[in-house]
Amino acid sequence: MNQSPISQPQNQKPKLKTPIPGPKSRALRFREDKGLAPGLQGFALMAGIVAESGQGNTVTDVDGNTFLDIIGGIGVNGLGHSHPKFVNALKEQIEKISVGSFTSEARVDLFERLAEKAPAPGLNRAQLYSGGSEAVESALRLAKCYTGKYEFVSFWGGFHGKTMGTLSLMGSEFKDKLGPMVSGSHQVPYANCYRCPFKLEYPSCDLACVEFVRKQLKVTTAGEVAAIIAEPMQGTAGNIIPPPEFMPAIKEVAKELGALLIVDEMITGFGRTGKYWGADHSGVIPDIITIGKQFGGGYPMSALISKEEIVNTKPWSNASGSSSSYGGNPLGAKAASTALRIIDEEGLVENSRKMGAYFLNLLKPFEEKYSFVGQVRGAGLFMGIEMVKDKKTKEPISKTVCNRIFQEHLQRGLLTMSYAPSFRIQPSMTIDERTVDNAVAIIKEVFDVVEKGRWWESA
Repeated sequence: MNQSPISQPQNQKPKLKTPIPGPKSRALRFREDKGLAPGLQGFALMAGIVAESGQGNTVTDVDGNTFLDIIGGIGVNGLGHSHPKFVNALKEQIEKISVGSFTSEARVDLFERLAEKAPAPGLNRAQLYSGGSEAVESALRLAKCYTGKYEFVSFWGGFHGKTMGTLSLMGSEFKDKLGPMVSGSHQVPYANCYRCPFKLEYPSCDLACVEFVRKQLKVTTAGEVAAIIAEPMQGTAGNIIPPPEFMPAIKEVAKELGALLIVDEMITGFGRTGKYWGADHSGVIPDIITIGKQFGGGYPMSALISKEEIVNTKPWSNASGSSSSYGGNPLGAKAASTALRIIDEEGLVENSRKMGAYFLNLLKPFEEKYSFVGQVRGAGLFMGIEMVKDKKTKEPISKTVCNRIFQEHLQRGLLTMSYAPSFRIQPSMTIDERTVDNAVAIIKEVFDVVEKGRWWESA
């Protein structure tokens, strides 16, 4: 009998009945492709399956194939698929009312729960939105209103959304051919110690990256920096975990500039990293926090959290000045408040810490075992495996090889983010040891095949 407080199945395994993708999936994908514009998330296109149902850490397709899922909606699926408490709460709410900006009991409960979990006293005023970019754009507007300045600083590898303001702060090649970017946007190096841009080693580097940031901003900005925005641990860049001193040092840089510090907790918030907030690992206190992903338990919800004196700034604080048509509607508020309640009731922050440590302990030996594994890292259920051609040069393996690795996992019933050389692992926070064992066994089987064939040498 399952004695765990977690209301999700344990010891979950894949079960495949047809070739992947199966005939029903192929037929439905063919029909969908007639209307679907290009650009869907890559793993969904590459897998070719059509999802019918999900439970805990599994997804079952229309052909009856059940897959283990360690993608987790790229940070959205904190509760596991179809959590029974979450399903029942949303059923009850949608039968009552689901649309509109009027106060609801669910929204009051949500604000109170957020205030209880504030990373510091006073960070208790929130505005609600429906997507991550929307919340970050609002944070940028708020920083402008409060400081009277107009420049923003973000980091190499950073990802905060795909709308024009957030796109301009993106620290990757994704924005190529999409310019011109919003003026006053500046990118600086992040403390990605595995790929240090200065070829130094931590801790003897003495955080040279921060000193570089300080000097660069003095000569490249117009002295009008409204805010520095940073992920406490970078998700899209490959689940990068900086040294604990990095974020406090960046907060000090922001203070020197008379700027706010916006901490983007879209992926790291609510226990993903084994602490309630990603910023808790460093102790840094943000001026503004942006949240999303597993905040809504699977429902599209995001938010901005800040202090009384900051959110009262006009014109951001004017009626309708910071609102959203969907943000904070009764259904969304119920989804988020229920997700936060489940995280507390079922001890999912602690489970994330324990299962992350267990998962990492099984994966860490891969650094010695496999010629193409450069580093295994993790904080809670926020993990990454660097797949490289050469451990000394740290040159990433090719996209072609990554795609083959993704397909090898898929054909064994494991849904992964191994389609990129920084292989991210983010299962639900309800995962258990035996399910972790089952996932690791498949990863090991695939990596054995890659090692034997030395795939990274051929592409």
